[in-house]
Amino acid sequence: MKTHEPLSGVDAAWLRMDEPTNLMTITAVLVLEDPMDVATLKELLQERFLGFTRFRQRVRNPDGAPAWELDPHFDLDRHVRRSALPGDADQDALKERVSELMSDPLDRSKPLWEMQLIEDYADGSAIIARLHHCIGDGMALLQVLLSLADEYFDPSRFPDTEERPHLLPGVVRGAIKTAQGTITTGQRLLTESAKSLINPSHALQRVKQGLSFGAALSKFLSLPRDSDTLLKGDLGVAQRATWSEPLQLARIKRIGKVVNAKVNDVLLGAVAGALRYYFDARNDLTGTETVRALIPVNLRPPEQAFRLGNRFGLVFLDLPVGLENRLERVLTVKQQMDEIKGSAEAIAALSILEGLGYVPLSVEETAVRHFTSRASAVMTNVPGPQEPLHLKGRRIQHIMPWVPRAGHVGLGVSIFSYDGEVRLGLACDAGLIPDPDRILDGFMREFDRLASDLLHDAETDTPG
Repeated sequence: MKTHEPLSGVDAAWLRMDEPTNLMTITAVLVLEDPMDVATLKELLQERFLGFTRFRQRVRNPDGAPAWELDPHFDLDRHVRRSALPGDADQDALKERVSELMSDPLDRSKPLWEMQLIEDYADGSAIIARLHHCIGDGMALLQVLLSLADEYFDPSRFPDTEERPHLLPGVVRGAIKTAQGTITTGQRLLTESAKSLINPSHALQRVKQGLSFGAALSKFLSLPRDSDTLLKGDLGVAQRATWSEPLQLARIKRIGKVVNAKVNDVLLGAVAGALRYYFDARNDLTGTETVRALIPVNLRPPEQAFRLGNRFGLVFLDLPVGLENRLERVLTVKQQMDEIKGSAEAIAALSILEGLGYVPLSVEETAVRHFTSRASAVMTNVPGPQEPLHLKGRRIQHIMPWVPRAGHVGLGVSIFSYDGEVRLGLACDAGLIPDPDRILDGFMREFDRLASDLLHDAETDTPG
């Protein structure tokens, strides 16, 4: 095993983007229906998480030429701790705890991740996981977190197990040889979600043909600044995190089928309506035609779903908040997304990010501010597994990940589907957006009205 492994350019770029007002940390909450104690969580991580070497490595020389090195003082107790929520320990208290943690930087003297276990939450438990973006992009890290589930755990993913046999129990070590080369049903299902995003092979092929890379790069460089709205302004350290009640995925699909749109088009159209509702509620709608969002696009082939590191691009999407008709908002989003899928914008963005990791920090900071000033939000939609998962026999009730935001972007919108349900999560600057639940209210209202307009049985619709 190499003693030191340099970070790739794009991984180094995300490491250096850390700012007190916008930490490059991916945060996720997993709510369990049954209680879990901290000893069980540590046992699970020892068996299923630490097999990924990266989570036992720290960043050497983070301010110079950063490289991965095994942490000689690695101790699981320094990364996992039990905690309790104040008062009624309800959902509001959990949201407040997540918000506090989003403002707290990870300790760079050790591997850049941590987990907090709320042992007593809603008759079960909750796990708050925080992982630095330089370890991997949201798709890769989410795949890793989901692979902790009983249904997806596969020890054959860990090729270096024999170098560290003390990390896995004997029964698991004994099963590894028979599991080598086998792809479990869970692994196939888990990587399937990557296929539902923009097909990376198609985008790469277009770049090889030289058809659109130059045009995409030119677009990035020439875009004007985004509109000045309530989402723009100076950022502070304090953050707000929240999430919606669940929507039924089957119902969203039915809406999309009526208008020949994808689930993503329907949801992002509803987000446009939610922002329109929010601006109107705060008397700031006049003259706002669009709000530009940065959309991460997965460029990782499904067979590389568990390879850590960053392999994604970014595209710009203009959310049509100025349109009064909600159906027109959905169709306008669909048209833009269809055009994006025929371009090489995501590949161009990945190339830029890769280059930023090798330039002086001052140059990277200038470039990041240039690009992030062209948008007001980062938005991501990740389809998760559509069957219930368990951690050591405890059913995962719901999962909510949040996308980090770089530069001066003050709003992150994360959409995640799991077990037939979809939730919208918001992470935002507390000074710019002190009331993010109002955006959630607008989103639920927008979705209900879309269903009422397009589905005859909207009031009696049931999951299925």
